[in-house]
Amino acid sequence: MTIQEFQNLIERIYYNRDAERGVEGTFVWFTEEVGELAKEIRREQRDIERLREEFADVFAWLSTLASLLGVDLREAAKIYADGCPKCQSTPCGC
Repeated sequence: MTIQEFQNLIERIYYNRDAERGVEGTFVWFTEEVGELAKEIRREQRDIERLREEFADVFAWLSTLASLLGVDLREAAKIYADGCPKCQSTPCGC
């Protein structure tokens, strides 16, 4: 699945509900999901399945925020197509 396909899927599943909640409310949910991912990363005994679920949740909330704000994540990702956006090197030489 491409980034664009994922963003479109998340729009089909959640866009109406997220639009009703608004950008600010949706951003709060996004930050809560980032917090849950942080907890999983900090665990001494990491569970790869749980980590995968938390990464998926963060990506889904990021996607819905981008959609609400009219940002195409595929286009946003192109900022990194030539390497580091600042020095254009891979790996970054900044």
